[in-house]
Amino acid sequence: MKGPKNRIRPALLVLLIVGSGALCVPADGYTQGFSSVSSSPSAAPVTTQAAPATAVPTSVDEGAASAPEAVAADPAEAAAPVQLAALERTTAQPQNVGGAGPDTSSPPRPFEQADKVLVDKSDRKLYLMRHDRVVAEYPVKLGLNPYGHKQQEGDFRTPEGRYTLNRRNPRSEFFLAIQVSYPSREDAAWAKENGWSPGGLIMIHGQPNVPKRPADFYANRDWTDGCIALSNADMVDVWLRTSVGLPIEIRP
Repeated sequence: MKGPKNRIRPALLVLLIVGSGALCVPADGYTQGFSSVSSSPSAAPVTTQAAPATAVPTSVDEGAASAPEAVAADPAEAAAPVQLAALERTTAQPQNVGGAGPDTSSPPRPFEQADKVLVDKSDRKLYLMRHDRVVAEYPVKLGLNPYGHKQQEGDFRTPEGRYTLNRRNPRSEFFLAIQVSYPSREDAAWAKENGWSPGGLIMIHGQPNVPKRPADFYANRDWTDGCIALSNADMVDVWLRTSVGLPIEIRP
């Protein structure tokens, strides 16, 4: 005996398996009008919504590790923090190594011009004076025969007496040179009376431009032909603080 004609479209046929809680869906995906069926009230309803493409992190740490980095829409906007940090580094004020900042406990000493030069041969010192007050002092080296007043050419002595600074030479064979006005008229007359040349070209100068000996030789002993020698750094200072015509006194 034939039953009534089945009016349900085969494509919408759904097989419900009671007790299994499973829902079979045809390949064409039509599920309208059907509810999920479960034999157990506590079973979770079945849904046809597709799962998200990326898994949901199970913890805060996992989410932080897997989250993509933020990208600025404008590359210049992304580079701005880096440029700002570089600018802050270049404009930062220098600090002392100890982190205490610049020392402002005492004001800097003024750079005073000298009105006189004093050389003390026994102390191996050159003093720059202003109004009879010492404004700077420097260690010096003298002639190979430093004792006594220069009398003739080749005696390797540094003169003693009162002279002036009468010439400046930035291109000498030494690092800067300021000529002393030796011989004076008295020096020249004495040399003539004795029948010899008084010598000359007595300079205040720095180190040789082309050294012929080790640096220790020039630093630790008298080594000139009669001149007054300083370190190059000190010579720059003397050069800047003096001028032609200044008096110089050389004491024994």
